[in-house]
Order: sequence, then C-alpha cells, then structure tokens
Amino acid sequence: MGLFELASQLARPALFSFSPEKAHTLSIKALKSGVVPGAAFSQDARLSVKLAGLNFPNPVGLAAGYDKNAEVPDAILKLGFGFTEVGTITPLAQEGNPKPRIFRLVEDDAVINRLGFNNEGHDAALARLQQRARKNGIVGVNIGANKTSEDFVADYEKGIKKFYDVASYFTANISSPNTPGLRNLQAAKALETLLNRIFETVGDCEAKSKKTVPVFLKIAPDLTEKEMDDIAEVVKKSHLGALIVSNTTLDRAGLKDQKQASEAGGLSGKPLFSKSTKVLANMRKRLGPDMPLIGVGGISNAQDVISKFEAGASLVQIYTGLIYGGPCLPTKIMEGLSAHLDQNKIVNISDIVGTKTDDWL
Repeated sequence: MGLFELASQLARPALFSFSPEKAHTLSIKALKSGVVPGAAFSQDARLSVKLAGLNFPNPVGLAAGYDKNAEVPDAILKLGFGFTEVGTITPLAQEGNPKPRIFRLVEDDAVINRLGFNNEGHDAALARLQQRARKNGIVGVNIGANKTSEDFVADYEKGIKKFYDVASYFTANISSPNTPGLRNLQAAKALETLLNRIFETVGDCEAKSKKTVPVFLKIAPDLTEKEMDDIAEVVKKSHLGALIVSNTTLDRAGLKDQKQASEAGGLSGKPLFSKSTKVLANMRKRLGPDMPLIGVGGISNAQDVISKFEAGASLVQIYTGLIYGGPCLPTKIMEGLSAHLDQNKIVNISDIVGTKTDDWL
C-alpha cells in the first residue's frame, strides 16, 4: 500500500472523531501543510473534456463548499481532480448561521448543512487567487450574495468584476437553501434579469481584459416541472457556458438516520444521487444536446460518474463523497473510468454523454 492510499484510509476515522466543522477545518490545514500527499497516476487522455473554451484533464471536479476561501486550490488539484471550484464567496465577509450547522448522517453516507455562505469575503479570496494566478489548473469561482444585501443581483455583478482576472470560470450560485430568498432567483423573470446583468458585466470586463471567462449557473434539485421549463427557456436564450445540476436538497425521503434528518438545511450525499440525476436528465431533455451540463449530487464511485454522463452530464463534481471516501477517491474514480472505457472500447468519455437520458426520465 502506497503512502497516498494509507493516508486515505486513515483520514476518515481520524477526522470523524471531531465535529464535522472542526474536521473540515483540520482537513484544510492538512492540505495547506502538505501532510496530505498528492495522487500518483498518469492522466488518461480519453478522460479529457473540452467545455466552454476550457480543456479539462479529466471530468471530475471538487464542488464549491469545501474550499470556501480559496485557501487550497492547488493542493486539491494534486489529489487528482480535473478542476476545483472555490467559494461560495460573497462581497462582504459573513459568519453564516449559528453552530452547530453541519450534521453527518453516517448510515446514509450523507450530510446536512445550513452553513449560510460563511466566508471571508471577496478581498481575502482575491488575494489568495492572485498569488497562484500563473499556476496551471482550472479553478472556478463560485459567487453568491450576502444574506443582508438589499440587491442580490448587484452582489453577483461585484463578484464578476472582482475575480474576472483570476477565475477560470464563474458559477452563479442561486440554489443554496440556506440564504433566505436566494432560490427565488430561479424564477423565470428574476433569472432573466440576473443573467442579463451578469453578462453585461462580463462584456465590460472582457472588453477591458481581452479575455473570455465562461459563466455557469447552479440550480437546485427541488424543482417542479414548470420551474424546470422556465429555467430551460431562460438558459436557452443566455450566454451560459454550462448548467450545474444540482445543489443540495430539502427532501428527506428514505433516510435511515431520522434523528439527524430533522435538522434544517440542505442534504447532500448518496440519498441525493437519484433525485439530482433525474433533474439532470430532465434538463438535458429540455435543453437539447448543445448546452453542457455538470452533474452533481451523490457521486461516490466511478459507476456514479458514468451514470451522470449517460444521463446527460459532460463533467461532474463531488464533495460529500470525498468526506466518506477520503482523498484517494479521485484516483479510484479515474481508474474505474479508464477500465470502463477499456472494457467497452470507448474512444473518449464524452462519447457516452446522454446515451441513457430517456432511461432516467
């Protein structure tokens, strides 16, 4: 067993002896210190993906929510991720909701959080991203609105302006259930206003910098058919580079840990897999083959990634799976994906995108 595999095996019991939020803080410190070794595997060219003008070395990214303050993006990439997303970052620093606000549902391989966009604000994250500006690797910036903001949309505009020179891409997060009123931005008219103002700002920044930075949109899994219809119509008319499906859910159906299930907040992990993948397939059906989708929710192994691709995703992101699977998870997923391509004589992972969309509907 190599050092990396050993570290991965030891990580979970050590971290699970602490409260979830303390464990998160310790894991960030470990990555900062270099204690966690990088993954040792050769990139499989068949897993590379071109999307929104970016060349992803592999399709598996770390979702926003882990590296909220852009403290360890390069250490994350060394774990084997094809990209990482920092944030959610709001213009002003905010503490988020009262603690405790993260809850492990170990029987379900799930987590409930009601963090509420706790982060150090734009300036702190920008300073860190400027320090790594010349390094390789795709680092997206997930932007959001302050809880007390009188104009949520203006906060997204501020995020675009602040990080335009250092972001590989942006994600506009309008789908967190932990900022009151934020999910209202998913309504058709509000979403159209948001995207119009975002892309006006992008246009101004692009003219000044002569650089194009794609914008992605992250939506919730708790959408009605009408809401999905409305979002699809707005997205079709927009300049979005991709749609991320999905954030955490308010649904508690089928959970084994009924005690923790009563906690308020968004649920992530294995119980979210089926629900989020169905929404992914629904959005693929509504948007057609051209709009790239990024699948998020409940991924814990290579087969889950394959299922997301077959449902319509071109990239995926994980987070809760990493909590339960440890830092070796990206490597294991890559090995599983490469084996799947070998067994089925598939030229590139992109060749399976949307091949089973109808099965998920």
